[in-house]
Amino acid sequence: MSDGRIGRQADVVVLGAGIVGVSAAYATQRQGLSVVLIDRREPGSETSYGNAGVLSSGSILPLNKPSLWKALPDYLTNRHPALRWNPAWSLRNAAWLARFLGHARPSQIEPRAIALNGLIRASLKLHREWIAKADAVQRIRETGWLKAWRSDAAAAARAEQAFLAEYGVASEVLDRQAISALEPNIVPVYKVGLLHTGTASVDSPGAVVKAYARMFAGLGGRIHASEIRTIVPEGGAWRVVLADGAIVARHIVVALGPWSANLLRPLGYRVPLAFERGYHQDFEPNPARQLQRPLHDADGSFVMTPMERGVRVTTGVELTARDAPSSFAQLEATVPLARGVAEFGAPIGEPWRGARPTLPDSLPMIGPAPRHTGLWLAFGHQHIGFTTGPATGAAIAAMIGGQDLPFDVAAFSPRRYL
Repeated sequence: MSDGRIGRQADVVVLGAGIVGVSAAYATQRQGLSVVLIDRREPGSETSYGNAGVLSSGSILPLNKPSLWKALPDYLTNRHPALRWNPAWSLRNAAWLARFLGHARPSQIEPRAIALNGLIRASLKLHREWIAKADAVQRIRETGWLKAWRSDAAAAARAEQAFLAEYGVASEVLDRQAISALEPNIVPVYKVGLLHTGTASVDSPGAVVKAYARMFAGLGGRIHASEIRTIVPEGGAWRVVLADGAIVARHIVVALGPWSANLLRPLGYRVPLAFERGYHQDFEPNPARQLQRPLHDADGSFVMTPMERGVRVTTGVELTARDAPSSFAQLEATVPLARGVAEFGAPIGEPWRGARPTLPDSLPMIGPAPRHTGLWLAFGHQHIGFTTGPATGAAIAAMIGGQDLPFDVAAFSPRRYL
């Protein structure tokens, strides 16, 4: 999709062609500015490719919530499907872990839920608008997504439903029979379900990002594939040094996800970014026994979702260094559980691994860098980057253009950490 041309100048250069960067580039190009989108790979080929494709209306409570404390004894065994952790990494990053756990207090629930709810609502509206404009509406499925428990968790389901309702997020509690009616092709292993009715999903998140990138290019935006070496302030502007040249711009948007902190370090920013790594494997579908929607197995801590080329099974979290060697222990433990629920065939391709960038409060950075004019930060979206990319990009574009913001961005200010 790269046009091979970089040029020498632009109003805005966006670094990172995942969902956040592509959204920022498209929203800014719509304002009539000249924009160049740069990444080492084609749009939607990294973290934005490997997710479950869920446009989640209810992901307003991050992983570091009060219930985390109750789960810690199980997590410390390092055998739980929801979490595997590297002891050496944990020792090196004890301060980050302490800050992360510090946000798992009851007093931290409401402020973060309010902030994430505003970001998610604005994003879902834009996703539905953009996917139609991008001529990719066939990829979106308005079927909700189902969280299901094998255990007798009716009380937990009702409590979650009540919590979501406080923020205007609709859901339905289902019993075993209702789950079977909704998903007739799965084995009836679940006793209780919670259907997030306002949630949509797509059959290929990478293809959706590419469709948005084509919209950007259709407005005159330029896409360039290159390794990004460094960014340097230069006479009231910015020079972006690449493996194959350089470009000068008035504004730089850093949307490199888990690679963002490395680029900012030479400028004196120490970003407390950690990486919730995750894995997935795609499998050949059984056309006669298809899954209808994404399904989150609450007890098994995995998600199954029907994708364009088959069934995708995604794992829980692995806490370790971003580029540490892959460990497929979670995936190997998860796939048999998934096969006990849905029928699917042989693996398609190799297992995939990605790194979800996470800050201690599980809220992204969206806004201006505190000590450099024209430097904008848009990363740290933990598990909900695909959901929240469009509104993040629209907010960055609005700030660059001095326009009204699409949601309250105060909680996402980079100044809280930089």
